[in-house]
Amino acid sequence: MKAIFNKEIQSFFSNAVGYLLIASFLILQAFLLWVFKGYSNLIYTGFASLTPFFNNSALIFIFLIPALTMKSFADEYTLGTLEILKTLPITNTQIVLGKFLAYLTIILILLAPTLVFVYSVYQLGNPIGNIDIGSVFSSYLGLLFLTTTYIAIGLFSSIYAKNSITSFILSLLINAVLYFAFSALEALSATSTFGWNTLGIPQHFDSMSRGVIDLKDVTYFLSISFLFLGFTRLKLDNA
Repeated sequence: MKAIFNKEIQSFFSNAVGYLLIASFLILQAFLLWVFKGYSNLIYTGFASLTPFFNNSALIFIFLIPALTMKSFADEYTLGTLEILKTLPITNTQIVLGKFLAYLTIILILLAPTLVFVYSVYQLGNPIGNIDIGSVFSSYLGLLFLTTTYIAIGLFSSIYAKNSITSFILSLLINAVLYFAFSALEALSATSTFGWNTLGIPQHFDSMSRGVIDLKDVTYFLSISFLFLGFTRLKLDNA
């Protein structure tokens, strides 16, 4: 599994595209927080809160993570290395987990520089330090669980689509459905007691962003992650 992990990390950082994706995310977030006028601009709104950053991250990751994962298995099909991969002295589960952990590590590397935003808001508070650190921690944790879900969906899309572009579109579509569709159904069925929004990502992510770490929210993200990782391994078994 370590060999698969190292291979994915080296592949990502061996070309300029990986660095470009990380830089694009950080620059976009910086502009949203400090330059562009709107609800995300901390100076414009006058609130020392990182809630806009985390909300923006959840939306950006809908596009960014499919872009990261779209080649994970699709390239193995294209280069004809999938069979070689399966002959290695590791299980299919280890192959899937190796790729999953590699992309999770990449996202952690991407998020590390955003601690500068936390420090900036800490200094801008009135008085200095007037920021809810507990809420910031739970928001990062919520973003981490959200990331695991998007990565699992990305791996699933890549192994089933067998083409990087198709994988990107499929992963993007599934992410968008989980993020937007159920909230829309809840809004359309105002008289319904089913609770469509409980099936969507925003309710669970928003709950953690408010500083509430509830077992049902953690279970929601982990369940979807395990489901798509299971489907990925099943496809790999039959490839």
